[in-house]
Amino acid sequence: LYTAPDSCEGRCGEPFSDGDECHCHRGCVAEGNCCEDHERHCGHAGFSRSRDSITDQELLQLSERLHGLDHNRARPGDIALNPQHRAGPGDTGDKRDLSPQPLYKHVNERLFSKPTYASFIKLLDNYQRATGTEEEVTAEELQEQERFLQEVMRTELMGELFAFLRGKNRYSSQQEFVQDLKEIWFGLYSRGDGERDSSGFEHVFSGEVKKGKVSGFHNWIRFYLLEKQGAVNYFSHNFDGPWDSYPDVLGLQFSWDGFYKEVGSAFIGSSPEFEFGLYSLCFLARPGRACHLSLGGHPLSVQTFPWTKSTSESGRSFIATAYVMSP
Repeated sequence: LYTAPDSCEGRCGEPFSDGDECHCHRGCVAEGNCCEDHERHCGHAGFSRSRDSITDQELLQLSERLHGLDHNRARPGDIALNPQHRAGPGDTGDKRDLSPQPLYKHVNERLFSKPTYASFIKLLDNYQRATGTEEEVTAEELQEQERFLQEVMRTELMGELFAFLRGKNRYSSQQEFVQDLKEIWFGLYSRGDGERDSSGFEHVFSGEVKKGKVSGFHNWIRFYLLEKQGAVNYFSHNFDGPWDSYPDVLGLQFSWDGFYKEVGSAFIGSSPEFEFGLYSLCFLARPGRACHLSLGGHPLSVQTFPWTKSTSESGRSFIATAYVMSP
C-alpha cells in the first residue's frame, strides 16, 4: 500500500526522475541504478506488477479530475485577499512585518457550515502545538477523527480517489482505505524527546512549534481563523499562483504568537477533502519525492515525506509532512 522511495513496489516502469533515490524504469539495469528489490518486483516473475504503478501522466489526469470534483471549494466572492508586500528571494528570512493589514479581507463563513469544513475545524483545537509535549487523545477527539473521515469519504472527490487506488490494486475495500488514512494521518509519533507528540494531520493542517519556529501549518482555514483571533500576523508573500479561481496557491511569511514561519505555502480556497485527498495521493504515489500534478490547466507540485524513525503497529509509515510547493 505504501511505496517507499527506496523500493520498486508499485513503481515498475515509472519514468526516470533525478530526484529518486533509486530507479525502476526498464533501463535502470543497464544504467546500474535500480532499487535493490527491482528484480523481485519488476523482473520477469514480477513484471505484471508494472500495471499497478502510477505514472506521471495518470497523476496529471487524476489531479485534474479531483480539481473538477472539488464541489465544496470557495467560489468567486467567497474570499477576498490583501497580499500586500511581495518578498524577494533573499528577503523571506527578514522577520519584518511588511504588510500592515491582515491577509484576509473577507471570507464567506457559510463555507464552514458544510459538513467537511465543520468536521475539519473541530479537529484543529485537538493538539498541543509544542513538540516534545505528548498528545493526549480523548474519546471525543477520536470520534471527531472518525466523523471527519466519514464526511470526506461521502464526497465524490474522495470516491474518485478511492476508485483510482482500488484500480491500482492498492486497496480492496473502502474500509481498508479509510483505516490506512486514519493511521498515516492521525497515528502519533515522536518528533522530540521520545514523546508521542505529533501526527501528520497536526503538522500539516494545525501546525506545530519546534525549536522556536513554526513547523508545518499549511492550511488556509486554520490561518484565517487564527488571524481573525489575532494570533497570526501576516508579514508578506513570496509567491502567488497563476489561478484566477479557487483553489489558488500562496507562498507566505507570518508569525504565530511570535513564532516565525519563514517559508510557508498553502492552497487558498480549497475544500478540506481536496487537500486531504491530494496530499494522500502524493504520499501513496510519490513519497519523499516531488509529485507533479495539474490544476485547472496549470502545473504544480506537492512534496510529501514519510516519518522514517517509526511506523504504526500495522507497519504503516506515518506522514511527516505534505505541502504544495511554490517556486
